[in-house]
Order: sequence, then C-alpha cells, then structure tokens
Amino acid sequence: MELPVNKGILNTAILVSIALITATLIYPVFHQKTSSSVSTYFYNAADDTSQDGCNIFTGEWVPDPDAPYYTNNTCWAIHEHQNCMKYGRPDSDFIKWKWKPEDCDLPSFNPSHFLHMLRDKSMAFVGDSVGRNQMQSMICLLSKVEYPIDDSPTSDEQFKRWKYADYNFTLEYFRSPFLVRSEERDPDGPTHTGLFNLHLDEFDESWTSHIDSVDYLVLNAGHWFTRPAVYYENRRVAGCHFCQLPNTTDLPVSHAYRRAIRTALRAVNSRRGFGGVALLRTFAPSHFEGGLWNEGGDCVRRRPFRRGEAILEGADLDLYMIELEEFRAAEKLGKKRWRLMDATQAMVMRPDGHPSKYGHWPNQNVTLYNDCVHWCLPGPIDNWAQMLQHMIMLEARRDYKDGFFKIQ
Repeated sequence: MELPVNKGILNTAILVSIALITATLIYPVFHQKTSSSVSTYFYNAADDTSQDGCNIFTGEWVPDPDAPYYTNNTCWAIHEHQNCMKYGRPDSDFIKWKWKPEDCDLPSFNPSHFLHMLRDKSMAFVGDSVGRNQMQSMICLLSKVEYPIDDSPTSDEQFKRWKYADYNFTLEYFRSPFLVRSEERDPDGPTHTGLFNLHLDEFDESWTSHIDSVDYLVLNAGHWFTRPAVYYENRRVAGCHFCQLPNTTDLPVSHAYRRAIRTALRAVNSRRGFGGVALLRTFAPSHFEGGLWNEGGDCVRRRPFRRGEAILEGADLDLYMIELEEFRAAEKLGKKRWRLMDATQAMVMRPDGHPSKYGHWPNQNVTLYNDCVHWCLPGPIDNWAQMLQHMIMLEARRDYKDGFFKIQ
C-alpha cells in the first residue's frame, strides 16, 4: 500500500515503492445508503458492449465457486502492497465472487482465448497505480498459459513492457497519474504528500508519443487529483488546489480533472499514427469508513454491497460524470475508435476487496495507512479482465463484419 510514511524509518527501496501512490487516498469517506440505487448515474453502454444490447456494466456480484484463478504463490507479478494473503488477511471470501451483468452472462476469463485474440498485437495501460494494479492482475490471470518476458527498454519503473513470446503479444504500462504533463515542485508540500505542477492543456509525451503501435489503449486516472497542485493553462498559473501559495486562486478538483481528461483524450484523437482502440476505464472509488485515509479510516467489510446498498456521491460522482461527458465529446468527433470500460458501478459495490492493513507485516517499524484504494490480488479487480475480454471480442466481430479480419 503506497501511502505516506514517517520519514527516516524506511530504507530507500521501500520509500520508492511507497512513493508511487503516496497520497492517492485523499478521498472522502465512502458512504453506504440503503434507500437509493447507484444505477441512476451510470452510463448506458449497451450499444458499446454487446451486439444484443446487453450492458455488461450493470449487474451484481454473485458467488464464484471456481475462484480464485491464481494465488499469491503462483503469480510473481503481485505488488507487495496488494499481496493481501501473504500479509495475513484472515478471510478469503472476497476472492470468491464474480460480476454478473443484469441481462446476460459474462464469460469467465479464458487466458488461452485472450492470448489467441491478441496474437501479434499490443495493449498498453496508461494512468496511475490502479492501472498498474490492473496490469498485474492481467499478468497473473495469463500466467496459466504463459509468463511474459521483461522487454522494458529501460530500468525505469515508470514504464514497463512485457512480451508474450509464444503469441507475439506485448503488454505495456506507462505511469502517468495525471495523464497530462506534470512535475513535482515540492516533495513535501502542504499535506506532506507533495505539491505538483499540472499543465492541464499540455500532452504528457512520455506516453502520447509511444501509442502509435498500440492496438488497445486503456486510460485511467482519478485518485492523484486530490493532491495539492498548481494548475497551469496557456503556460500561466490558472489557480491551484490547496497549494497555500499567495495570490493563487483555489479551484476545485473537478476543474483540473475535466481539463486533464479532455487533454488526454484530445492527445489520442490527434495522433495520426494511432489506429487502435482507445478505452477509458472509469473511476474505481475508494471505500474509507470511519474517517479519512489519514484519520484512521479503514475498509473492514467482508462482503460485496448488494445493488442499492451504496451510492456514488460527492467528489467520486463528480469525477465519474466528468469522465462520461468528456468521453462522449471525444467519441462524437469520430476520429478514433473510443470505448468506455465503465467499471465504476461494479467497483463501488466492493468495499471488501481492498488491502486495508494487509499490505505489510503488522510488526514492521513503519507508519502505513490503511489502503482502501487499491485492490487485493487475487481479488475483485480480476473481473476487469472479463470485461476487457468481452470488449475485445466485440471489436474483433466488428472488424470481421467490416471486412478487416476474421477471428481464427
């Protein structure tokens, strides 16, 4: 769990690991509500997700007697802070659920079929550490068929490339938590979680210049935007979020998030060489209860919420609606093949799937906060692979129908 720690206690390696997601947990306490269904807010993606009009993103969690499909002993790709079973999580029921769409069946993830569909192709995850969480889940699920070779051109952990030699399939991760150009101006900052410069109208070329050869591009963001930051537009300071700098207007997180998402989608639309499918994976809410991340908040529930038990509200709802609106605007331009991977409804119902305190040994001489943002591996996030598999299969069908190629 990459969260703030007491300085001077940890060695450099652990500090680097923790710093990757340091203050992703500055979100409001998660709210349970029994009288209102979250489904009111969710995008109706039926036309995008199935040829028979079934929306795979609306549904509920049901028991899965076949889960898990890997363990922390069989997969080396699990990040330490999401390796919940290694660090003593006493229950395992959170592993044994699968996502069931309301009006159709979502086939279980089939690693052989997935790799067959993606033979001679590439997939890239771009975003924050939850995007990395998703990529590592994918590696673990595919490990039943093949483990990839590390084909990264650099030792920089901000960029990873994995090669599945038997299928000539490439899996990449670009770390870009804000999706736009940014730099850290103060590693401490007003809340001891850093202070960043965000250039809200400038592309982050660390990823945008590398996507032309990507067949499936998966973008995500969200959690880092609550950190203190100075916002730049047209190369001038436009305001900030909790920067505590003189003569600087404080702006809401939603201001920066809308402009950053818009810029990131514009970056994809502007790449003449990119001919792949671009997917925006929607925000996966945190589940802090009993306090904020730095006030003792924790996620101790041991079962999924049922439909109607939880509501998306406040900052989480704002971010989600911004994603939908900016996605629709980018899609409407018709320049690229845009698809929405609307994971929000499924994940708002999984307060039981986070590491909490089970991302390190309890007797470690460190100060770590409960992680209610990332997802245990194995865990609920593995179901994202099923969604992705379904969406890729539909793309193949569309391409075949349009005369591009036929699934072999």
